[in-house]
Amino acid sequence: MEVPTVKSCGVLVTRGRPICEFLLMQHRHRWDLPKGHIDPGETEIECALREMSEETGIPENAVMLDPEFRFVHHYPVRTDRVAGGVAQKTLIVFLAELVRDVAIKTTEHPSYAWFRWNPPHRIQAQTINPLLAAVEEFQRTRVG
Repeated sequence: MEVPTVKSCGVLVTRGRPICEFLLMQHRHRWDLPKGHIDPGETEIECALREMSEETGIPENAVMLDPEFRFVHHYPVRTDRVAGGVAQKTLIVFLAELVRDVAIKTTEHPSYAWFRWNPPHRIQAQTINPLLAAVEEFQRTRVG
């Protein structure tokens, strides 16, 4: 039997060039990105930017997406979105630089924090650590 799939898209919002800080949202027991499930007919970028705006209050025009970065990660999840409660999740993350100051307004999370860019990061093993390692490698290949 084939395992059902779900897809989420999000944005790693950064400040500084090179990156000095990045934004994460606080959940009850972990830190995560502003991200969410893709709606029918929505592109990955549309979903990522919508979720960023909904969860942080950051409007699309306050960030500049890096057109060369697209992180893809697959992992199993428990979810009520599929029969049987287990799915294979595909997470797509885009990299964005905050280009103007914006007041963060959380709507779905108790809080947020700007984390200092200081690789290697050990924040959340499932998705955040692999994402940040990919961003670090991406930056290294662009500089060198």
